Amino acid sequence: MTTRNQTCWTVGAVLALATVLLWPAGQAVEPVSSMLVQGESLHAALEAVQDAGGVITHELGIISAVGAQLTADQVEALRADDSIRRIFEDRAVETAGKPVKKPIPDEPKDNPAPEKISPVDTFYPTLVGADRLHSQGITGAGVTVAVVDTGYWELPDLKNDTDGQLRVLNKYVATGERDTFAWEDHSGHATHVSSIILSSGRNAAGQFNGIAPNANLVAVKAFDENGHGTYASVVDALDYILVKSNYFNIKVVNLSFSAEPNSFYRDDPICQAVMKLWEAGIVVVASAGNLGPDPMTIGVPGNVPYIITVGAMTDNYTPADPADDHLASFSAAGPTHAGFVKPDLVAPGGHLLGLMERSWANIALDHPEYHDTKSHYVMSGTSQATAVVSGAAALILESDPTLTPDQVKYRLMASSHRAENLAGGPAYSVLQQGAGMINVYDAVHQPAGGDANGGLNLALDLAGNQQYAGPVRQNPDGSFYIHGLPPEYSWDRSYSKTEAVLWSDAVLWSDAVLWSDAVLWSDAVLWSDAVLWSDAVLWSDAVLWSDTVTFSRKLTESASVNVWVEQE
Repeated sequence: MTTRNQTCWTVGAVLALATVLLWPAGQAVEPVSSMLVQGESLHAALEAVQDAGGVITHELGIISAVGAQLTADQVEALRADDSIRRIFEDRAVETAGKPVKKPIPDEPKDNPAPEKISPVDTFYPTLVGADRLHSQGITGAGVTVAVVDTGYWELPDLKNDTDGQLRVLNKYVATGERDTFAWEDHSGHATHVSSIILSSGRNAAGQFNGIAPNANLVAVKAFDENGHGTYASVVDALDYILVKSNYFNIKVVNLSFSAEPNSFYRDDPICQAVMKLWEAGIVVVASAGNLGPDPMTIGVPGNVPYIITVGAMTDNYTPADPADDHLASFSAAGPTHAGFVKPDLVAPGGHLLGLMERSWANIALDHPEYHDTKSHYVMSGTSQATAVVSGAAALILESDPTLTPDQVKYRLMASSHRAENLAGGPAYSVLQQGAGMINVYDAVHQPAGGDANGGLNLALDLAGNQQYAGPVRQNPDGSFYIHGLPPEYSWDRSYSKTEAVLWSDAVLWSDAVLWSDAVLWSDAVLWSDAVLWSDAVLWSDAVLWSDTVTFSRKLTESASVNVWVEQE
């Protein structure tokens, strides 16, 4: 069956070929570029591009935009069109994974018979309290999680829930591939992430290996087997989720990738799309990124203040001994360029065991030493930590389907446990650990609380009527503090993984744990009491997005779904 955007790609290719064939002999063909054109509405964008003579490749209703092939003259014509809000270059989105060691063979006629999966113990459900909820019958049943990643590989513990019932509701391909098995995951990243969320496998004691083993899955492929994609493919994937959210009861979206910010969050197309999903009542969980431990390394879309942004901790290979746990050195730290506290919280992300096909998945081919030679693979990253939190969100929503995304975020943050040093103070800044490590059992059973994101108005933000800044400030010496909060919340930019810490059972941050004192963006308000973000700090090349051509330079930075980090 041909999809909406597959049709667009086919028509676009025919029109592009016709343009070449009909071009006058001896006259040079004018080069075209892939662009995203955002209008006052989807119809306005479609009409304007068609009137300009461009070739439409994607309809991206979630951000009122289209993907298009445009010449330089056509771009200039669209800039002058009052119905067009912004024009973006279709920025490359790609992984920083290792190269493929051997060519991928031709697609099989049928799915290969999966090997029998031996019992293993993944440990992380116990670390975050999910096993206690499983024993109470809370397993994510009825909640659908959409995973935007590198596809799907059909393994029994992903395909079936704990009763053996099929629970993969659909597989959507946003990469432009059109063959029969285009949805297959030849990277391995999506399979690993999905299994952390909802594997129905059990260990020898009968405990589940996934956080939400009875949740349903919608697999959305936005990256190819080498982890390459575009902004258009990611936004198309998010648009599909929004359109199908009610049909498939999609309540949680897992985004285990991260791109370098090149604008304020509101002006980034991926950030706009995830804000739309949050507004529609869908919990969006995104990775902080793997560029830590330096400050200001939070990526897109984790820099969106509304959503849940996840950093990583590690149990130091001793899951039964919390005294040597620490924040993973690769876990990205805040603040965001708009001054918000990120990550919101942390979850297990060091040496997590998950499913991965060993003879087809590029990651396993590149690093075979981490595969058990059967069906499981060890991998570290904030991608894996994000999957833990997505599964936790599914458990919370099964326990109370009426909760809004703001309420789910509040419960997760307010019940998280911060890492303390031996003196009883915070072992890491809120800009490193957020509210602390999640405990989903506490999140489910805590009394009903408030909403996260106080002080922010998402509707006004999306409409472009208001833009917000967070409360983080920077001192002239480079250290950070949170305006209006005590020194305990400051950060001197240090990081250590040698100090013994405990994830305290008490909620030790004050009510300011939610850091919701956002302010309207104003130079006078935001930067009045410190030398904050110099141009060199805020944007590495001192280039901001303009109001007409949003991307003001070639955007070649990569976004990653499987940046390889060493095991911690």
